Amino acid sequence: MTHLCKSALFYFFVSVPPKIYDISSDITVNEGGDISLFCLASGKPEPKITWRHISPSARKFESGENLNITGITRDATGDYECGAENDIASPDTRTVKVTVNFPPSINELKTHGVRPGHTALLRCEAAAVPTPVFEWYKGEKRLSKGQGGIDIKNLSSRSILTVSNITEERYGNYTCVVFNKLGAANTSVALSRK
Repeated sequence: MTHLCKSALFYFFVSVPPKIYDISSDITVNEGGDISLFCLASGKPEPKITWRHISPSARKFESGENLNITGITRDATGDYECGAENDIASPDTRTVKVTVNFPPSINELKTHGVRPGHTALLRCEAAAVPTPVFEWYKGEKRLSKGQGGIDIKNLSSRSILTVSNITEERYGNYTCVVFNKLGAANTSVALSRK
């Protein structure tokens, strides 16, 4: 009696949805510097990795685990989304926050003519990261809040100098100085009689 032994080979193809298992930490860089981000994902078939800058332009980059940006500019600040996709399920996504530091630049220093006895408002607006510090001067003299009719209100991107009860000696040039750890900027405006 003969026994016939037949063997069969079975191949199983297992599909696994994409899963990002490691990604760069949030990063801060000075303007002009370089960054290198990574995003690692698993899945079967092997997922395709894509990057995009979450911004109004939604700039997309070449596919791949690594994203390198050289000579970075301030408009590159924001969240960068890594997407892993293999057509088995919805893409897996995670983000990295990139902060670009840059020195201050003054966008505007504005005032209006004021009659004696009235109140003057001077507004200084600046862009900078980290948040800048504002100082005000009349001529060479630094002005302080509470100093003879002076009030100063500082917000993240602007400073408002209020000078009450304008007299002849309060007319003249006022200077706004803005600085952070990367640099400084200043500009002056003449407060004149209306």
